Amino acid sequence: MNKHVKNLAPETTDLSRRSFLVGTAATGLVLGYAGSGIDQALAAPAPANFEPSVWYSIAPDGLVTVTCGKADMGQHVASTMAQIVAEELGANWKDMRVQLASNDPKFNDPVLGAQITGGSWSTMMNFDAMSRAGAAGRIALTEAAAASMGVPAGELVVRDSRISHAKSKKSMSFAEVVKSGKATKTFTADDLKAIKLKTPDQYTMIGVSVPQLDIPSKTNGTAKYGIDVMVPGMVHGALVTPPVRYGATVKSVDDSAAKKLPGFIKAVTLDDKTTTTTGWVVAVANTYANAKKAAAALKISYDGGPNAKLSSESLLTEAKRLQGLSDSGQFFVKDGDPNAAFGSAAKVLEAEYTTNINIHAPMEPMNATAEFKGDILHIYSGNQFATRSGAIAAGAAGIDPKFVVMHQMWLGGGFGRRLDADMMVPAVQAAKAVGKPVKVIYTRENDMTMDFSRPLTYQKVKAGMDGDGKIVAMSHDVVSAWPTARWGIPDFLTPSVDKKGPLNSFTVNGADFFYTVPNHYVRAIKNEMAHNATPSGQLRSVAPGWTFWAVESMIDEIAHATGKDPAQLRISLLDGKGKNDGGAQRLRNTLLAAMGLAGYGTKQLPKGEGMGVACVSSQERATASWTACVAHVAVAPSGEVTVKKLTVATDVGTQVNPDGIRAQVEGAALWGMSLALFEKATLKDGGIEQTNFDSYTPLRMSQLPEVAVNVIANGEKATGVGEPAVTVVAPAIGNAVFNAVGARVRGLPITAEAVKAAMKA
Repeated sequence: MNKHVKNLAPETTDLSRRSFLVGTAATGLVLGYAGSGIDQALAAPAPANFEPSVWYSIAPDGLVTVTCGKADMGQHVASTMAQIVAEELGANWKDMRVQLASNDPKFNDPVLGAQITGGSWSTMMNFDAMSRAGAAGRIALTEAAAASMGVPAGELVVRDSRISHAKSKKSMSFAEVVKSGKATKTFTADDLKAIKLKTPDQYTMIGVSVPQLDIPSKTNGTAKYGIDVMVPGMVHGALVTPPVRYGATVKSVDDSAAKKLPGFIKAVTLDDKTTTTTGWVVAVANTYANAKKAAAALKISYDGGPNAKLSSESLLTEAKRLQGLSDSGQFFVKDGDPNAAFGSAAKVLEAEYTTNINIHAPMEPMNATAEFKGDILHIYSGNQFATRSGAIAAGAAGIDPKFVVMHQMWLGGGFGRRLDADMMVPAVQAAKAVGKPVKVIYTRENDMTMDFSRPLTYQKVKAGMDGDGKIVAMSHDVVSAWPTARWGIPDFLTPSVDKKGPLNSFTVNGADFFYTVPNHYVRAIKNEMAHNATPSGQLRSVAPGWTFWAVESMIDEIAHATGKDPAQLRISLLDGKGKNDGGAQRLRNTLLAAMGLAGYGTKQLPKGEGMGVACVSSQERATASWTACVAHVAVAPSGEVTVKKLTVATDVGTQVNPDGIRAQVEGAALWGMSLALFEKATLKDGGIEQTNFDSYTPLRMSQLPEVAVNVIANGEKATGVGEPAVTVVAPAIGNAVFNAVGARVRGLPITAEAVKAAMKA
């Protein structure tokens, strides 16, 4: 369990949560949440339902509805949770259904922690708890069936939603047991821990590519996304955002032209005490089209604030200045004495690595609908962090968070963008101002220029080698904005090893690699200028998206400088000594698997082509998915890079749905390629210059390479797969470019201009 998530759970919970009541109906009124996520109202639970856990129930017709406490943004995590439950419950897959959890306090699980979806944590952190929930239900159903049939419970077999007794040939379906009302067994937390779960060789559901449960509704149009929400009396809001990303204030609003337009209701200047937004105005009208017209008609004057003159160059210059200060930042890793080792090293290499601002740009624009019903604020939106988002909505409304009901919707893309709740602020304040429910939808321009982006980063890496080419020391400084520090949640910060105070480990994870290097420093340095001017968020892969760019590029540079094969150098460094025991071996295995599948080192490639390798322990050292990539590229004389093939191997421990895993790994690899070669946002005069897909240019379908995936499932604890492959692709491509034409590029994205310049250097 990652402590950052677990510590967000409330310290105390009611007895029914801790006792994990099985078959006991709650009394009084509770918040009921329909599967669509919209028709959620106060209602008494159906007494005939069997509810083994807060996370699923079985209806009298035998249908099993699993409530997913994670955001489902196309990664099918709801189906994954259902598949884990179904394995231990013994349910037939055709009987399984899914719905999304709200922010009801009952879903603040003391084991599973806060409702947050990120870090590739969902499966690894929920597998055991959901397995035990399924097993508890099976035990309760079995004992109830045994009582009904008059046979020993130990002689019953549960399979495909039916409980059978071979000797008497008696059997009961789940539906029949539920109707009998005899499933009343309760389990304490200790009882749950004592349950003996299946071993991997006993699985009949885990490891099977069953159909994802959300696909039918998403293809027939019945699945409801935030953008689909309609509530009675609803009006619409369109944003007008300032030319400066953060820090601007509204001086005046002239709405005289807007008042002449049909449907216009009001222009609302946000007063955001949560500091999520600055300088925003919402034009409210009877339709979204009319709201957009009204927004365009508003004449707004701004004070640009303290960041109005800043640029990407400003942020990079400041990063370099901070890195040059010996006392800046805090240490994330401090092993041995690199400085002393550098002094006696036979060879020392130094290199600077950079990444630019990157934008999430999910296909479904950011949106939220706010509705006040008496003292209760209802928010309809897809979000990845319900625990924090509810607090943001409450802060925007000026009410206690206990009066906020979050209606979780399906997400049309998240990738970390919807960990932030900025879309709720204008909806809430507009609804409060006009006395009606308000839906706010961002334009693509709103979303891109006001994104909580992946930050611009500057890294300096220094490595020392002895006379045999063995790495004896490495120092690694990482300078960036600190995304999770902006959240103001202490548990998302990590004590520094030098006792200088907390640091944001989500900016340096990955730099604490599994290679054996006896003297190793990693310093995390907060770029306050970037932190203020470009409030940053978590983009798919988080810190390893830039830290492994530096680490895996430097390892290659060391290999070439010492006359070693880059893959063989990695293998020698992954010896599993000391704290690297276990993890290093698994990472080495994935590298060997990727090399074998790609034919690395066995092919004579044409001139201008090359293969490059990289291997990573993303997402975090304690929650790693061991992933390796071999990239095969062709580089034209112009410097243009064409990726011919990406070969990715990943060790996932236990795979729940093989098809789903392959899809996520393929998608992650392609996102990694997009970040490596094509995506770049820039800051000028305090604002993001790229406003749509004509100027911010992700990977296009015509540019897709062949992608080969090798999933290693070895029965170990399940790991995450949504992000790791993002982090391994950029360095593999960069290393392949060097092997193809001898051009070492140290900044992302890898442009034709940069490659050509490096070829001439």
